Amino acid sequence: MSATAGQAADGVRSLADRFGIEPGMVVMEMGYDDDVDSDLRDALTDRCGDLVDEDTDEVVDAVLVWYRDGDGDLFELLVDALGPLADNGVVWLLTPKAGRDGHVEPSEIAESAPTAGLQQTSTINAGKDWSGARLVLRRGAKGKK
Repeated sequence: MSATAGQAADGVRSLADRFGIEPGMVVMEMGYDDDVDSDLRDALTDRCGDLVDEDTDEVVDAVLVWYRDGDGDLFELLVDALGPLADNGVVWLLTPKAGRDGHVEPSEIAESAPTAGLQQTSTINAGKDWSGARLVLRRGAKGKK
């Protein structure tokens, strides 16, 4: 039984690794609701400490954005995520997987991210119900907002 529990914990830990979150990083969270993946949140907070909310005055290393179809304008949300983001920071856009309630079409992300000054570099399986798109600032984009 302990081997199974350890394997599950290792799986969550490796997910935190794939997000590139390191101890001491400041991570802002947007779009939190009761449907978020609590195992993912726990893994990230175990790694970096408490997540800050969108009212923070701190410069953040990463932004975790939970977004579902119907949550409003994705472009505007991504622009808001850029405000406190460090120049070398990353935005993780988490959306429900295909077939799940609130699924976001990849074409919406492909259209909104570049318009907001971001480019998608990869996608990951971010949990049972969520996919993650890694978005980074296009060169020179932050200064042009």
